[in-house]
Amino acid sequence: MEAAPAGSTLSAEEFEKVDLRVAAVVRAERVQGSEKMVRLALRLPEGNRTVMAGIGKSYSPEELVGKRVVLVANLERKKIMGVESEGMILAAGEREEELSLIVPERPVKPGTKVR
Repeated sequence: MEAAPAGSTLSAEEFEKVDLRVAAVVRAERVQGSEKMVRLALRLPEGNRTVMAGIGKSYSPEELVGKRVVLVANLERKKIMGVESEGMILAAGEREEELSLIVPERPVKPGTKVR
C-alpha cells in the first residue's frame, strides 16, 4: 500500500477532532435488499446508536452481537438505504469478504475514548 499524497494529510489538530469511541454491539440484522449492509445497534453510556455497516460479507449478525467495536462517534449522520446512520465503525481489509473489525484486545467499557 502506498503512502497518501502530501496534500491529503491531516494535522495533529485536525485528527484530534475525530472522536473514536469503543461501543458494544447489542443488536445486528441484515438489511433487506443488500448482501453487505448490516444495521447495528451500538451501546454507549449516553444511549444506543444505529449504525449501518458494509460488513455483511465478512460477518453474520450473530457473530457481531456482544463485540466491542471502534466507532467514529462524531461523524455527520447519513441516510443509508433509508436508515439514518449515526456514525461509522472501523474495519480493515482489501476485499469485502475479508474485512476484519478493529476491536480492543482487552476488556474496555463502552464509551471509552480511543487514543
